[in-house]
Amino acid sequence: MRDLSAANAEAFLEMMSAERGAAENTLEAYRRDLDDASAVLSSLGTTLARAQPEDIRGVIGDLASRGFSPASQARRLSALRQFYKFLHAEGLRDDDPTGVIDSPRKSRALPKILSIDDVSKLLAQAETDISMARDPGEALRRIRFRALLELLYATGMRVSELVSLPFRVLADDGRFLIIRGKGAKERMVPMSRPARAALDAWLAAIGDTAEEAGFLFPANSSEGYLSRQVFARELKEVAARAGIPVAKVSPHVLRHAFASHLLAGGADLRAVQELLGHADISTTQIYTHVLDERLRQLVNEHHPLAKATKSRD
Repeated sequence: MRDLSAANAEAFLEMMSAERGAAENTLEAYRRDLDDASAVLSSLGTTLARAQPEDIRGVIGDLASRGFSPASQARRLSALRQFYKFLHAEGLRDDDPTGVIDSPRKSRALPKILSIDDVSKLLAQAETDISMARDPGEALRRIRFRALLELLYATGMRVSELVSLPFRVLADDGRFLIIRGKGAKERMVPMSRPARAALDAWLAAIGDTAEEAGFLFPANSSEGYLSRQVFARELKEVAARAGIPVAKVSPHVLRHAFASHLLAGGADLRAVQELLGHADISTTQIYTHVLDERLRQLVNEHHPLAKATKSRD
């Protein structure tokens, strides 16, 4: 029986180029994926054109045995899915052998976080920097930075939400911020006393400028407010002066620190989800690694069977 794998692969690549406008690099990547899969399938006694689900599992298993990461395995499987969908659509196969194959699970990277001590060093350095300013302009920038830093760590806002806060964002006599997040959804986040004090100092320093501009952190930009890149750069500069490796620090890392420190201190996961503005709690669950020890301790101290086990010991 004549095998049409090579011809089918070429037809697939032509379709990707003509109908989907795939770039040359993309086409070459697909070609390499199909060639590699074809070689493995040949060693299993079959071909691309005739492969069955167990053969596709063999291809993925071979990748794993060669040290390919789950992400790379998933990308290779995606290429094969595209190929077999094409064959099915063209009537060249009446089934899709990848349809019953689960994608390799990608391990979700744990977020980088700063310790409470690291954050305390950042806040202390921001305070020191104000007193060390050499001129009024520098002092104003450093007062602004301290307000941004205090707000970010106190609320866990996204940096884009932080820099674009409108002037009239305070609610309930300044005890809460009303934040407009993704999808224009609003959420209310409580303000800590240090954050409110830092914000008040900033507003006092700039007078009526913020109200006139309509933003808490106005700037001479097309948007009318401070860019997140400026804040991120200033954050790394302060981290360096505080003796913290700059690679560890970014606005998003401070958002992670906010969530992780709350959870470690006993906060409820769903409450943290609300504060972060996550639509789905599964997004927030990436932080549960910080709960492991506390939850084990909770069970050991309060579960009746755990206590019974201790008494028998």
